[in-house]
Amino acid sequence: MKKSHNYFSNLAFNLAEIHLGKTNTNPSVGCVVVKDGSVISSGVTSISGRPHAEFNALNNNKINFKDSVMYVTLEPCSHYGKTPPCTNLIRKKKIKKVYYCFEDPDLRSFKKAKKKLNGKIFKIKNNIFRNKDFYKSYFLNKEKNFPLIDAKIAISKDLHTINRKSKWITNNKSRKAGHLLRSRYDCIISTSTTVNKDNSLLNCRINGLDNHKPDLIIIDRKLKLKKKLSLLNITKKRSTYIVTTSSNQKKISFFERKRIRIIKIQKLNCKNDFRKLFEKIFLIGKRRILIETGLVFFNELIRYNLINTLYIFKSGKSLKKHGANKIKLNVLKNYSSKNQIIVNLNDDKLFKVKVN
Repeated sequence: MKKSHNYFSNLAFNLAEIHLGKTNTNPSVGCVVVKDGSVISSGVTSISGRPHAEFNALNNNKINFKDSVMYVTLEPCSHYGKTPPCTNLIRKKKIKKVYYCFEDPDLRSFKKAKKKLNGKIFKIKNNIFRNKDFYKSYFLNKEKNFPLIDAKIAISKDLHTINRKSKWITNNKSRKAGHLLRSRYDCIISTSTTVNKDNSLLNCRINGLDNHKPDLIIIDRKLKLKKKLSLLNITKKRSTYIVTTSSNQKKISFFERKRIRIIKIQKLNCKNDFRKLFEKIFLIGKRRILIETGLVFFNELIRYNLINTLYIFKSGKSLKKHGANKIKLNVLKNYSSKNQIIVNLNDDKLFKVKVN
């Protein structure tokens, strides 16, 4: 049976998803090369962001790529940067046709591949597999010079966010799913209150993802972060930052000796302050941010309309008198089965709610 454009572009998206959140400031792109109805090569953007997916797919001199067809999730780049444009390599390898799903919003390449490839490139307009949100962060980065900000939160069946009897609200399967979710972001933001309370590592503790530790930013306005925390032992394996208004040089020096970088701010009291903070975070290279904090900071971001998507891990159990911090926000109440992600978490459930 002849396979469709949708089939091969779906394979490309499956590849791109593997490195989502792991390609530095570049988007994660998937690429599949097909000849006589069969895949002869494939590639994904490298962890560092380079080489690009097209280069990784075509960088094999033992394969004859002449008259083959390429499927790529994003329009191939056509400008010179740190590397030559992918369109040059595509022409050199004599690729017959290129099909892509999204135009590259980078103005250096936007809709320019058609000219570079002599019209042998086509946009797939009705790709039933493509997720319109897949490149939401990349589009936001390019159009607004601002990072994508998502959040996750765990709640009990009766909408509590604190379990007075245990550190955990949800079960082990939900926590593993939370670690997998973290792996799709290049940065996690938490607060000193949350980290101090839970002694959190905020990393990805899943086989195969152990080496992917998203960078960590801790909001610590008064520099109250404890000096004996587990996460201070893994600062060599990822970049860790503290955002503070404090001028306590003694404590700042202590954290700097622990390889923690300090981001000084004047204040963090209003929407404009928060936007300026996220603009600073964008300038240090963070493009996809996951918020994992308590309700105080979380409520501020909701109030200022800074969160795009909220992931709600909901326990199948009620905490009753052992629960605290009952949620009153409509955004955490007004979700339904249509927001549920179908995944086996035993009695727990996972919801994905669009906030903005």
